[in-house]
Amino acid sequence: MADTLALFTSIGLSEQKAKETQKNEALSSVLKEAIIQAHRVRGASGVDKAMCTLLYSMASRLKDPKRVGFLSDCIVQSKICTELQLAAALEFVKSHPQDPINQKAFEDTCGVGVFITPEQIEEAVESVIKKHKEKLLVERFHFNMGLLMGEARSALKWADGKVIKNEVDLQVLHLLGPKTEADLEKKAKPQKVKVAENDVKAKKEEGAVNAEVKTGEVKSLMEQLRGESLKFHKTGENYKSEGYVVTPKTMDLLKTHLEITGGQIRTRFPPEPNGILHIGHAKAINFNFGYAKANNGICFLRYDDTNPEKEEEKYFTSIRDMVEWLGYEPHAVTHASDNFQELYDLAVDLIRRGHAYICHQKGEELKGHNTPASPWRDRPTEESLVLFERMKKGLFAEGEATLRMKIVMEDGKMDPVAYRIKYTAHHRTGDKWCIYPTYDYTHCLCDSIENITHSLCTKEFQARRSSYFWLCNALDVYCPVQWEYGRLNLTYTVVSKRKIIKLVETGVVSNWDDPRLFTLTALRRRGFPPEAINNFCARVGVTVAQTTTEPHLLESCVRDVLNEQAPRVMAVLEPLKVTITNLAENTKSDVRVPDFPANEARGSHTVPFTRTIFIEQSDFREVMEKGYKRLTPDQPVGLRHAGYVISVQKIIKDAQGKVVELEVNCCSSDTAEKPKAFIHWVSQPLVCEVRLYERLFLHKYPEDPSEVPNGFLTDINPLSLHTISSALVDTSVKGAKVLDKFQFERVGYFSLDPDSTADKLVFNRTVTLKEDPGKI
Repeated sequence: MADTLALFTSIGLSEQKAKETQKNEALSSVLKEAIIQAHRVRGASGVDKAMCTLLYSMASRLKDPKRVGFLSDCIVQSKICTELQLAAALEFVKSHPQDPINQKAFEDTCGVGVFITPEQIEEAVESVIKKHKEKLLVERFHFNMGLLMGEARSALKWADGKVIKNEVDLQVLHLLGPKTEADLEKKAKPQKVKVAENDVKAKKEEGAVNAEVKTGEVKSLMEQLRGESLKFHKTGENYKSEGYVVTPKTMDLLKTHLEITGGQIRTRFPPEPNGILHIGHAKAINFNFGYAKANNGICFLRYDDTNPEKEEEKYFTSIRDMVEWLGYEPHAVTHASDNFQELYDLAVDLIRRGHAYICHQKGEELKGHNTPASPWRDRPTEESLVLFERMKKGLFAEGEATLRMKIVMEDGKMDPVAYRIKYTAHHRTGDKWCIYPTYDYTHCLCDSIENITHSLCTKEFQARRSSYFWLCNALDVYCPVQWEYGRLNLTYTVVSKRKIIKLVETGVVSNWDDPRLFTLTALRRRGFPPEAINNFCARVGVTVAQTTTEPHLLESCVRDVLNEQAPRVMAVLEPLKVTITNLAENTKSDVRVPDFPANEARGSHTVPFTRTIFIEQSDFREVMEKGYKRLTPDQPVGLRHAGYVISVQKIIKDAQGKVVELEVNCCSSDTAEKPKAFIHWVSQPLVCEVRLYERLFLHKYPEDPSEVPNGFLTDINPLSLHTISSALVDTSVKGAKVLDKFQFERVGYFSLDPDSTADKLVFNRTVTLKEDPGKI
């Protein structure tokens, strides 16, 4: 350790920096080799300060340690003399992982032997300033000097940036002279041009199809995913990705991979079929299917069906339904179980290569979390092969033996299990197998078998990335690249399968599709359009960071879509009978109601208007209050679409003093004074059930013990469901189908529930209308 410290300080590192470097095992190893190689070539005294700086920079940025000797030689032989050349050299070796390196191509790419004279720099800067002279004389020192620097550097790629900047400063000063007081004043920022509201609305309407909708300044999901492709590796260039391990067989395997895929992007969405998908999965579906779609690729729906105890057919069906509901069609539907034989054969090969062994540890240690090395780790290969065959034949009890891989994962997980025994029939393979592969073993190999180019997964799988690469390389099979993104979380909810099952079992919710949950089936039942969910994913963005979002942001996306899609109807949730006394008993007329009042060309429907109508109880107040604009004994109100204004003549109450009926007069709105408000109403309506939903939990984070010490089941909102059994709705909805959506005017957006019958319709409130706190 002391020798290493002395070696590091010999190149100019402070003692503290040298000690910090020692702690980084990978950096320490590369730097040590680089310094020893440099001393070997030039001797300790022949390595100057500039070379030492480049050696450290190279060691800290080099991804492929086998190139350390080659690059160290280039530095101490003065072939690489600047940070600019070093950056080009590092990029070259990253892009050319195979030996031998083409020396001429390397030197041309890195500017080896290129010397830029002061005269060349002077001429290049002079040329750039001449090009912009007119604007420079007008704007003077407010001109963007970075533009001059950029153009000069483009002309002289290998010139020292500091020298170019000094020359630019000198020539600008010569042209403009010293700065004046006007030059020192801050440049006024240009005022933002206000965009007309109608223009914004028109732009929103422009692409309101599936995930292509734009909301304000938010890029569409497809735009974001096309942009994301610039950060990801190109197909066949897996070796350029961070942490990717190149083996002697990598380039041949990539060549074969490209021949199979034709360079097309391939992704997959790999859910476990042991639960219902939730809002977090919507981001995963959009990311995997969307990334492929945005870049003319294909995406597989692959069921990770390796745990037969928990898998049910209803989950398989539901998962595919939800993928298609969100607007995506899988290129193919595959199963991990399709590959059970090949996965088994690869496991046998892994044992033969000395990378796996049969272990007999029991209990919690079988999970492999931070366990000490197994006493069976070094058992002979042939013995493990025999025992693995016995596992396959069912000669061990469950938990008596597992196959473990010889690797320590990034999270400290020691020798993760590859195969375990389960005497449970599989829904597809029946009793053929009694050993089943784990996620850690199966996932990367199925990706490899399907020639996936981009294995996209949430951030918690980052700790498995090294084992992903290790297993593919240990077996010499094609190795895809794993990319991680931040998972999507919502407040005021739980999404774990175990906790949702608890909610169902305890009767808090009716099932997985209870509209108060944030499973995708629940959101669909509540009336959330798939476009809104996709737009929500676009608003959240394709981020690496974990995001926790408020439900109201999702609800805002729902309103945006339903405002365009949901036809308007009139419904009264808490009816108050109104008799229009100046109309005859048998009066009946048809009133035309536009489906979309903002665009009446989109259609309309008719509703009956008779002597008896019903209005909302809240639309009448016996005692006038300041700011109240609807019906009172002294204040008339208009009836929407009917062309009438009504005035109270008599208030009828029951024995308890509750208002149960109003008698009113009506007159044409053409002759009456314009009322302060117009209210909705129904006549000869249908009786229906309406379910109003609020948040299921009282606290933002119901799973957080600091917020809810007694557990999430104690945090249930008792007002999360309010059922109105005798609401009234106009007859235009009579032929509606399950999940049809409507805006109940002035009330909210509603969707027809599957519980509806021919005798009684049931509506779920999807979301309320946008709140207008100034309107009473």
